[in-house]
Amino acid sequence: MNIKQDGIAPNSGRLLWAGFMAILAAGIGFGVRGGIMATWSADFGFTGTQLGNIGAAGLIGFCFGIIIGGVACDKLGYGKLVIAAFATHVLSAVVTLYVSPGMDQATAYQFLYWGMFIFAYANGTLEAVANPLVATLFPTNRTHYLNILHASWPAGLVLGGAIGWMLGGDGGWSWKGQLALYLIPTVIYGIMFFGQHMPKSEASKNDLSLGEMFKDVGVLGGLVICFLLSLFFSGAMGLGDGAGYAIAGILLLGIALITNFSLGSWLLFVLFVAHALVGAVELGTDSWVQNITGNILTPEQGKILFIFTSAIMFVLRFSADFIEKKLKLSPIGILLVCSVLALVGLNLVSGVTTFIGAMGALAIYAVGKTFFWPTMLAVASDRFPRTGAIAISIMGGIGMLAGGLVGASGLGYAKDRFASEALEEANAAIYSEYQAEEPSKFMFFEEVIGLDGTKVGDANKALSDIRKDLAADGVTDTASAMEKLSVEQRTVIEASIEGDRQTLKADSAIPAVMAVIFLLLMLYFRSIGGYKALSMAKED
Repeated sequence: MNIKQDGIAPNSGRLLWAGFMAILAAGIGFGVRGGIMATWSADFGFTGTQLGNIGAAGLIGFCFGIIIGGVACDKLGYGKLVIAAFATHVLSAVVTLYVSPGMDQATAYQFLYWGMFIFAYANGTLEAVANPLVATLFPTNRTHYLNILHASWPAGLVLGGAIGWMLGGDGGWSWKGQLALYLIPTVIYGIMFFGQHMPKSEASKNDLSLGEMFKDVGVLGGLVICFLLSLFFSGAMGLGDGAGYAIAGILLLGIALITNFSLGSWLLFVLFVAHALVGAVELGTDSWVQNITGNILTPEQGKILFIFTSAIMFVLRFSADFIEKKLKLSPIGILLVCSVLALVGLNLVSGVTTFIGAMGALAIYAVGKTFFWPTMLAVASDRFPRTGAIAISIMGGIGMLAGGLVGASGLGYAKDRFASEALEEANAAIYSEYQAEEPSKFMFFEEVIGLDGTKVGDANKALSDIRKDLAADGVTDTASAMEKLSVEQRTVIEASIEGDRQTLKADSAIPAVMAVIFLLLMLYFRSIGGYKALSMAKED
């Protein structure tokens, strides 16, 4: 890697690493949040669906930040967006850290939801800067440098997971102290970006109008993002289906008018759909995997496994250039292989019973998910240069919206559904006692009554206390600890674990669909002479 040689500006290196620190802040916040969800559930009695919705807000806000920023950055300039992102990162800390034990559930839910939303908005605004900026700085090797930029995400997950592992737990830091640490890289990226000149994208240099930059997105691309936005307005905002579809319809009409009713590129439409699946499987799973593996094994092992998989991603994202050039895999080929590995990995994780087995299964999954996000951005940037920051910003927004609305919320619903079904089948009387007060809903699926988070948390607390007592006598296996629980507690925990296993199996259907899409795209590119990056002078 030779940044000075590959970059088109003398400060290419500084800008690359400034973007790296910005996404690192997002990763730390995300990683810490995954480790404190169980604390929120125990403190406020949240169901899996409620926790999933809070996690979803930590992704959904990203969509608004990156799309608004992506549309504005070529005209407004990167510097103003960095200032806006810094301010909203600080604001998110104020809103989230206002929550305290003893606060009623409804109020705590609102502050946590909107605190996570604002945090995600700041993250999205930063990626609206960093993604097109790096793509512009390194036009001859975008896949490699976008993967390096996004290596900061798993690096943040490693640090966030390590914070929870080393500083959390009984007698450790409060969840507020842990979460506030993301402000450290926030200050650093602010300093690194301050006063720097940033080059314009190819589209901006050619002074393309907003309509011309939106033309490849068109009505087809607009359908994808507007459908996801309709889910947000109707569900997360509580406006109802009619209002949600009406707002989405108005936005779609606006895209049609801006582009003079251009249908858009079918290829970009397919890439948008594929990236929605990427967001659902990568970010949605990451929102829950620490919680799920910690439930199947132990909370401590869940934290270690999260750090382990994130470390694999961090290292591998520096090797995209080697894979593409030495192994002769095109970006589409990389995405196909990754989809298959993610499919296999998730199914293996669903059946793990030991820590070593979980490491092996999660390693396969980690390799699979490593290259999804940055490689998708590289493909869109390679093939649609005249869209400037717009196409990759909308793509990022689609991924985050899907990660929140489909992935995080959907997996939360799945946990509620499968765990409640398992408990009801095992003992209907216990299920009746442990039911949550409110039903869990997700898109068009039937409502289910999940399990009360506080009651399940009490059962898990009893198991944790027993483990500590047995560990003092040299006994560390989970089976011995489970035997000392009451029948009721053991039945609830076993149902919860079975629900998590079934959730992972359901999750694996997403990379299966992705594999089919990328296989068809590979065949398409072979039919036209192979994959290649385009410039505005050479677009098909």
